[in-house]
Order: sequence, then structure tokens, then C-alpha cells
Amino acid sequence: MSTLQSDIEDLQHRYENGLTADDAGNEEYALLDEFLAALEAGEVRAAEKRDGEWDANGWVKQGILLNFGLRDIQAHTHGGVDYHDVLPLRETDDLPGRGTRNTPDGTVIRRGAYIGGDAILMSPAFVNIGAYVGDGTLVDSCDTVGSAAQIGENVKLGANTLIGGVLEPVEAAPVVIEDDVSLGAGCRVTSGFVVGEGSVVGENTLLTPRIPVYDLVEEEVMYGELPPERRAFTRFVESSVGDHDLFDGGAYKPAVVATHVEEDTLEATAREDALRDN
Repeated sequence: MSTLQSDIEDLQHRYENGLTADDAGNEEYALLDEFLAALEAGEVRAAEKRDGEWDANGWVKQGILLNFGLRDIQAHTHGGVDYHDVLPLRETDDLPGRGTRNTPDGTVIRRGAYIGGDAILMSPAFVNIGAYVGDGTLVDSCDTVGSAAQIGENVKLGANTLIGGVLEPVEAAPVVIEDDVSLGAGCRVTSGFVVGEGSVVGENTLLTPRIPVYDLVEEEVMYGELPPERRAFTRFVESSVGDHDLFDGGAYKPAVVATHVEEDTLEATAREDALRDN
């Protein structure tokens, strides 16, 4: 067990036994700042893949929550805008040296977020505390990357995409978008859903554990995950209330259909890469 982990777990124990923001002093805040710096450096993550499965690091999520429980709301100024929060925004001076750029007029990166090298964050976009954004990833305009969400390398998040956050319960795995995934504009991924490596998801697709994924490759229905190397899109299937008198012509519910990633889809994403590099 790392020293940082044991220190955070000890602080959590004290918090559960009555420690408040009024009681916390320089030692406690130095530990919380060290923890946030470790998140921003990618040294600790809210979730990691072990034996092929994504598992939450509960102590990391506890550390994130302690930054809310043991800090008071304060006035801050960023870019001439006043706001009130328990934390200031993340410093971004380290980004240019790693080839990463964040455009002005609304790009917000909260403290405790990791941003990889050669990444692009287009305004207005928001990356929350504990999120991990991998190398070469595009976070497009109006995107939200929620707290503790894990975004892999060379991912494309289409404009107006929502990646949900999961902090509580601490043992719950957050949303995961694995390497080389492309999400079309307007997608929503929530509640710990895992999008497998190399998948391409059509515009306005909702991925959540409550909506079934009909995988036509393996011919099975699954929940909470999209397998690797799939092309996914929304379709509607017959609902169990379809024969109700209120529904003239039947009722339908959303579902996700997954097929092989097609060659023309890969060519289209390659063209996007070429445009982006230029």
C-alpha cells in the first residue's frame, strides 16, 4: 500500500469520525493538495483495468470526496470571471510542453483532472475532477467529461457528447471509454458503461446499463458494455407495453445494435485524423 493511499484512508477514517473543515489544518490540506497533484500527473487513477476488467480504486474516489467534505466554498477568479467553489481550476501551464492545447472562451478543466499529451480540448468543454483523458484524445466543443471518467488514448469525443461521472458509491466503476474509440456527436455514456477498444458509435447514441446492447457479432444481448471493435447505433425494439390501449400502433423502447466495424467506417475515421493533423 502506498503512503499516499494509507494517508488518504487514515484521513477518511478521521472524517467519518467527526473531522470537519473547521478542524482541518495545514497538514490535512497539504495531503489533499498532494493527492490532487498525483491525479493531475496521472500517478493515481480512479479506476484501472485488472485481469481484463475495470475496477474502481475506492481510496482514490474517497480522496476526491474528501476535497469536498473538508474544504469550504471560496471565491475564485479565472479569466476575469468570478466563481465560487471548494477548489480552483486546474493550472494548464504543463499542457503546451506535451503538445496539448485547450482553446479559449469556455474550456474548463477542474483540479484533479489528468490531461494526456497531444490532446485537444475545444471550447466550451468541461473536464471534471478525477477524470483521465489519454494521449491524443479530442474533447470537442460542448463536451462534458464527468468526475472519475476514464478516457483512453486516441479517442474522439464528438461535439456535445456527455460522459457521465460516478463518484459514489466509491466501489462503483466509472464510465470508461477505451483506446481508439470514436463517439459521434451528441452521444451519452453514463452509469459506469464501458465502451470497448476500437469501437465506433453513431451520433446521438445513449449507452447506459439500463439499455440493452444487441451484439450481432456474438449474437447475444448484454448490458453495461460495448465489446471492442464494434460499430454501434440506436434502434428501437418492441416494448412490453406495446399492446396497451394508449399506444396506437405499438410502443417501442430504445436499444443499441452492435456490428463489426466496417472498412468504410475505418476509412472515414482515418480521413478525420488527416484533417485534424493538418
